[in-house]
Amino acid sequence: MISEKANYIFEQAIADYHVYDATDHPIIRPYFNHPLENLLYKKCWIDTVQWHLEDEIRNPHIDPIVGLSLKRRIDESNQWRTDVVEEIDSFYLHYFTHVKPRKDARVNTESPAWALDRLSILSLKIYHMREETENTDASPQHIASCMDKLMVLLRQRKDLSRSIDELLEDIQAGRKYMKVYKQMKMYNDPMLNPVLYAQANSNA
Repeated sequence: MISEKANYIFEQAIADYHVYDATDHPIIRPYFNHPLENLLYKKCWIDTVQWHLEDEIRNPHIDPIVGLSLKRRIDESNQWRTDVVEEIDSFYLHYFTHVKPRKDARVNTESPAWALDRLSILSLKIYHMREETENTDASPQHIASCMDKLMVLLRQRKDLSRSIDELLEDIQAGRKYMKVYKQMKMYNDPMLNPVLYAQANSNA
């Protein structure tokens, strides 16, 4: 089942990041020679770095120049995240090339890779919520509240994992088929962001 493998890899990526706990630390590549595993690990590493960048930018006392730099890093990270998700979908499109969908086959509301994207984020939420349940400086009420939330997150991961496995089984059996749309993010594209292309025209 892909969800079992993905959850293991996501937890590994998060744990590896927290050995260094530095957003500038180079990515580890334990699955360099395994295409899908490598993409899953890379995806969660990007998510983990971005999680901590998002924490930093919410500092109410942050220097505006530092905040602007972080915002640009987060925008760049979002683009990398999207690119990796699309690479994962490309992997599955190729993997299922031989499958002929049934006449009554249906398209899913999201692709396998975007479902795996949600699973990666869930792993991060679980990791950090579990940390809060172990916070010895927190009040008993805080710990109890975080424990309740952790239980919900764990159930959510179980449900999402099952749904991802069932989706891939349905695609393999021809009951569903993949139809992937590129995200076409506009804010990073100098040809689509009106602020960027206006600036380019003014400098021409």
